[in-house]
Amino acid sequence: MVARKERVGQIPLVSPFPGETKFQLKEPVASQGEVDPRPSPVRNVLLRRLSFSSRLKSTHSRLCIQACSTNDSSQHQCPSLAFSTENSSTRGWRVMGTLLGLGAVLAYHDHRCRAAQKSPHIYTREEVKSHSSPETRIWVTLGSEVFDVTDFVDLHPGGPSKLMLAAGGPLEPFWALYAVHSQSHVREILAQYKIGELSPEDKLPPTLKTSDPYANDPVRHPALKVNSQRPFNAEPPPELLTETYITPNPIFFTRNHLPVPNLDPDTYRLHIVGPPGRKPLSLSLDDLHQFPKHEITVTLQCAGNRRSEMSQLKEVRGLEWRTGAISTARWAGARLCDVLAKAGHQLRATEAHVCFEGLDSDPTGTAYGASIPLARAMDPEAEVLLAYEMNGQPLPRDHGFPVRVVVPGVVGARHVKWLGKVSVEPEESHSHWQRRDYKGFCPSVDWDSVDFDSSPSIQELPVQSAITEPKEGEMVEAGEVTVKGYAWSGGGRAVIRVDVSLDGGLTWQVAELDREEQRPRKAWAWRLWQLQAPVPPGKKELNIVCKAVDDSYNVQPDTVGPIWNLRGVLSNAWHRVHVRVAS
Repeated sequence: MVARKERVGQIPLVSPFPGETKFQLKEPVASQGEVDPRPSPVRNVLLRRLSFSSRLKSTHSRLCIQACSTNDSSQHQCPSLAFSTENSSTRGWRVMGTLLGLGAVLAYHDHRCRAAQKSPHIYTREEVKSHSSPETRIWVTLGSEVFDVTDFVDLHPGGPSKLMLAAGGPLEPFWALYAVHSQSHVREILAQYKIGELSPEDKLPPTLKTSDPYANDPVRHPALKVNSQRPFNAEPPPELLTETYITPNPIFFTRNHLPVPNLDPDTYRLHIVGPPGRKPLSLSLDDLHQFPKHEITVTLQCAGNRRSEMSQLKEVRGLEWRTGAISTARWAGARLCDVLAKAGHQLRATEAHVCFEGLDSDPTGTAYGASIPLARAMDPEAEVLLAYEMNGQPLPRDHGFPVRVVVPGVVGARHVKWLGKVSVEPEESHSHWQRRDYKGFCPSVDWDSVDFDSSPSIQELPVQSAITEPKEGEMVEAGEVTVKGYAWSGGGRAVIRVDVSLDGGLTWQVAELDREEQRPRKAWAWRLWQLQAPVPPGKKELNIVCKAVDDSYNVQPDTVGPIWNLRGVLSNAWHRVHVRVAS
């Protein structure tokens, strides 16, 4: 084997042998074959050791070839040996010294290579969390790896705002929403930004104490903007809300009033109270599946959607929902009218209400409840469901597993989750959330003068629209701006037009509606819309406004003031977003 020739210079080493103060390492010999071939038992042993050391050096060089730098300061400092025709004794001592020197140099070389093979930096989740803005750098994790993606944010194909949702946290929940991330080239791009590993000792945030009634709540998607933790209430960020027509389950807005029950589908029973003289039904999940399966696409909206705009005018009581307390899903289950008929119910000449009771309850045992008119519940065209599927999957726990009510065109408060009991009563539900909440009042009514019995419970919601892109305060490019949003109206009324203004309502342009068809009087889902419009020359900022019109020609009011109410519900004034224009 021919050794690789490298000029390594001369390295003085102190010899441990008497009379040998130092020796010099010279350029490598051509091969081991040049060593004095004369037989000597001692030499043979030494040569075998030398041969092993040479092989070790060659192997060591190959192993370190990538770890060690090739610049002058860190070249491979691998020794070579030179033998002369000195007498046997001197030559033996020199070989011994050379071998010992070789061992020292190899040890030094091994140390240098190990130092060059830097261990990955180890970070805790708290350290990663602290890097969530351009000022602190933007870090994310995938599995156990940590990446600094600051320089990639503006290059992200989905736009910077999408990637920023994961800043300081894991990528997995966001990648799970979009299959494109599973492609190999995406991981290759990400690999370029790796800076280290997560600490193996790093623990996830401690779980809540078992005595906490919310300790068993499900894990939620980190993109959700949390309005309250106990009970959990959160909305998707606007830029994700209208990314797709159907809202993915993990980012569907969540409105809980009480702890989330953890129900066993095998032992679950839905109790349907029958009319006088009829036995009640006790339906298992399998029993519900025996009814004809019905599927519909329905938008759910909380009565408090956009409440934050009312609270800017005057304080209201309630969660500070922005524009995201609304989402759309494809629901499947048994029609309520079929189940009620099976129990022996039919339409009545007098007013009646179908009351729903959930299996979620507070520490006193009080369960969430609500009701809808019997006429709506018994109408096949109203398509009220006892739903057990959401977007082709069993209901997630946060959204009512195993069964919930879906009432198309009606406020989300009536879509009772974790349904346990259904009954038909002469009066609406006596639940607090039916009788003492979710009602609208005159702007002059305050908490000292409010009379909840004087106003009907909210059922169908008014026409609504909002801008999801661009965001408030965002910088947009000069030339052309793209505005996106959603529009929806309660009671099955179709949205027929969305008007958009770039100057606060002085002039208007008609947005393009998506192609999702809406059936007359059964338009249960929203319309997504967008407008691409030139930015007026010289404009430094835009006051973007949208308003929707439904097929009854209901239109949104222009300001919050006339519709303000102490609970902050039914907030549907023109939605406004102020943006800056890049110069």
